[in-house]
Amino acid sequence: MNETPTLILVDDDQELSKLLADWLTQDGFAVRCCHDARSALASLRDRLPDALVLDVMLPDGSGLDLLKTLRESFPSLPVLMLSARGEPLDRVLGLELGADDYLAKPCDPRELTARLRVLLRRRVIVASTDTPSVLTLDDVTLYTQRGTVALRGQSTSIVLTLTEGRILEALLARPDQPIDKAELFKAALGRKPMAYDRSLDVHISNLRKKLGNHSDGQARIVGLRGRGYMYVRNHGSESGK
Repeated sequence: MNETPTLILVDDDQELSKLLADWLTQDGFAVRCCHDARSALASLRDRLPDALVLDVMLPDGSGLDLLKTLRESFPSLPVLMLSARGEPLDRVLGLELGADDYLAKPCDPRELTARLRVLLRRRVIVASTDTPSVLTLDDVTLYTQRGTVALRGQSTSIVLTLTEGRILEALLARPDQPIDKAELFKAALGRKPMAYDRSLDVHISNLRKKLGNHSDGQARIVGLRGRGYMYVRNHGSESGK
């Protein structure tokens, strides 16, 4: 697929936006710049891009508020957040609200390009016909192309972000087996974790909230100190159904 990937860059710093847009354009992206939340939402509804780069601070509101709003309408859109402050609280809130990845400003344009390419590459892989579209384990069915989960006994589907879908896919493929954090990080975000990087932990926390526990109260996803995370099969009554 040789189509030019489209990108909306939302940042109130117009000079920085132009610099990043010029860099990304040279790197093969088609970039639309927006400098406030209102124009960003209008642009998203006019034509959905392949990915969104969103600054935390906007003149007409918080980028975090915009992220929360757009996740309701565009749950599978890859979103990378930027913050001039780079504070841990901003980072965690952004991930909790559904951002796929996070960079602190000032950022290296090459790192921004690399992060975006990972998000887009994974999105293409998920959508390809060579990727199994359905993965079922016990009462969970993950539709990888749709980015949704069906739980037995529930009438409505659970919508996952791109990164949450990657993590769950990796965990379901190896139930009852610990998966090292670095391996999960690579599968989910396509890179190694940085020092003090809690991105994976926040995505896991989001997954736990969305999926809930097994019907017997047992946790579906457990953390094992020094060994990573593991999806635990339901070895109770449901496993025999």
